[in-house]
Amino acid sequence: MKGKDLFIIIGIIGIVLMMIIPIPVFLIDIFLILNISLALMILLVAMNTKEALEFSIFPTILLISTLFRLALSISTTRSILQHADAGKVIATFGSWVGGGEVAIGFIVFLILVVVQFIVITKGSERVAEVAARFTLDAMPGKQMSIDADLNSGLINEQQARERRSKIERESDFYGAMDGASKFVKGDAIATIIILMINLVGGFVVGMAMHGLPFQESLQTFSLLTIGDGLVAQIPALLISTAAGLIVTRSASEGNLSDDVTGQLLKYPKMLYIAAGTIAVLGLTPIGPIRTWPYAIILAVGAWYMQKMQAQKLEQEELLVEEQEIEEVRNPESVISLLQIDPIEFEFGYGLIPLADTQQGGDLLDRIIMIRRQCALELGLVVPVIRIRDNIQLKPNEYVIKIKGNTVARSDLLLNHYLAMSPGFDDDSITGIETTEPAFGLPAIWIDESMKERAELSGYTVVDPPSVVATHLTEIIKRHAHELIGRQETKQLIENVKENHPALVDELIPSILTVGDVQKVLAKLLKEKISIRDLVTIFETLADHGPYSKDPDILTEYVRQSLSRQITQQYSPSGDTLRVITVGPQLEKKISESVQQTEQGSYIALDPVSTQQIYQRMNEQVNRQIQSGTQPVVLASPTIRMYLRQILERTMNEVPILSYSELEPNIEVQSVGVVNL
Repeated sequence: MKGKDLFIIIGIIGIVLMMIIPIPVFLIDIFLILNISLALMILLVAMNTKEALEFSIFPTILLISTLFRLALSISTTRSILQHADAGKVIATFGSWVGGGEVAIGFIVFLILVVVQFIVITKGSERVAEVAARFTLDAMPGKQMSIDADLNSGLINEQQARERRSKIERESDFYGAMDGASKFVKGDAIATIIILMINLVGGFVVGMAMHGLPFQESLQTFSLLTIGDGLVAQIPALLISTAAGLIVTRSASEGNLSDDVTGQLLKYPKMLYIAAGTIAVLGLTPIGPIRTWPYAIILAVGAWYMQKMQAQKLEQEELLVEEQEIEEVRNPESVISLLQIDPIEFEFGYGLIPLADTQQGGDLLDRIIMIRRQCALELGLVVPVIRIRDNIQLKPNEYVIKIKGNTVARSDLLLNHYLAMSPGFDDDSITGIETTEPAFGLPAIWIDESMKERAELSGYTVVDPPSVVATHLTEIIKRHAHELIGRQETKQLIENVKENHPALVDELIPSILTVGDVQKVLAKLLKEKISIRDLVTIFETLADHGPYSKDPDILTEYVRQSLSRQITQQYSPSGDTLRVITVGPQLEKKISESVQQTEQGSYIALDPVSTQQIYQRMNEQVNRQIQSGTQPVVLASPTIRMYLRQILERTMNEVPILSYSELEPNIEVQSVGVVNL
């Protein structure tokens, strides 16, 4: 064994022997001073610990110190009864604390016992019991939190192991403190019993064995007994206080002095109120001599703390400014400027009330609803939309940016309403002519007095926030294919993998890569086909991916698998679907113009034929729009994607479907034919 291990063993055995073997009076004095020193040292350590586990040996020390104190009480009792002497320490405490009066010393001793037993010991015991119970109840939740942090990559295995060990040690510590507090309680009870035994026994022994008169025996043994009780009770009080400090400072972030100065003296204004109250108290018969010095000290302390807090705040501001300047000077700080937000909404200062909740603006709430709507309709998780004011814009102007580039801009009049004509104009409706930004329809801005008349005339009247929300929604739908990249696709794949791991494991990466899947999803979104049914999309890609990696061909297969969804999208109630069909001559012309290359297939039409297709298609589309129905083009599956390539730049909003993308039970009516 090491020397320190042997020393501890001999010390504990010696404590036990003290209860049996008589020891000299001078050793009793030494051990009593040692007991007080150890108790004081334990209290100071408890005051300077930041958390309970830093003093995890405290329950064991509490047991040993209690045993040592009881052994000393037995030794001093033996010496008092046998020799009517227990050393200088006990004699000094007995005569000094009570002023030589037995009654005063006895009362002081009783007060100390009451303070320790009823106040400190009882409170510490209750706090330790509750802390042990709640620590044990909180263990499962803490373990789950550690597992969650480990699975998300916030901590590594070593850190998780350390946290689990800390939780176990906390549970063991508070459980041990709950039991150790019973030692303190028992020590207080034992001290009272020993006092009573010493008083009665000492009085009897003094008269019977030592032959002392009644008065002298009572005086001598009472002072020695009270001195013995005081010498034992003071260390017990210190250790009980240390136990209370340990178990009541579980939510602390520093030692006791830091917490007192940082929390109790945190509000200087409260000290001014306290100083004023003490000063007013001096106007009573108590007198200003006893109260005003304290009021002055409190007021000066409050002024000094305010000054220190101001200096600290100034230093923090200077430090922040220096850090910002240093970051600007740092060559690596340029990297942060390269970050581009996926979607930005910028507006002039005149439109600030739109986004300011204190002025009744609900733009932020509307954007939340837009993201939910896009998730339901398109299956796309729209990135966070950055909202900021821009003094370079006109006061009533706003712009929408996709990846840093402006894709739309318009003006708003906050105190007006946007009225769109039902198809015939009412001359009594007057306002500022404009264009509805989302769909490009002619409209006028009207004021509040004109709103009711416009609604009665059949106009569609909307408020400025609704105009912005509609415009922003349409822009997101129109550019949805630009917002889905590989990272966003990866997130969607992980979401599907939670419920369909076999499907994802088969598809990625053995058949297709994340980039291949992203291209197919982008092509679907480009034609406003929802990708919410990712399971069907992934099943189709897993079936046809081994035979072709061409994203255009894979997209056609996916569209055919989503036939029910596409049919309901263009014929929600199952009504007859009116379409513009492609004539046989045009289909043959397109089929003959398809060129096959190693990178895929593409359409190669001569400019004259391309222009004819534009003209014929434009005639049929305009006829459909004038009749009040949505134009839909129907082509054969073999040429659908090539016709989409031809019309992509001029008629991107016109949907082009194939026969395979429609359900067999839907009735289709041809209202026009496009031919060469």
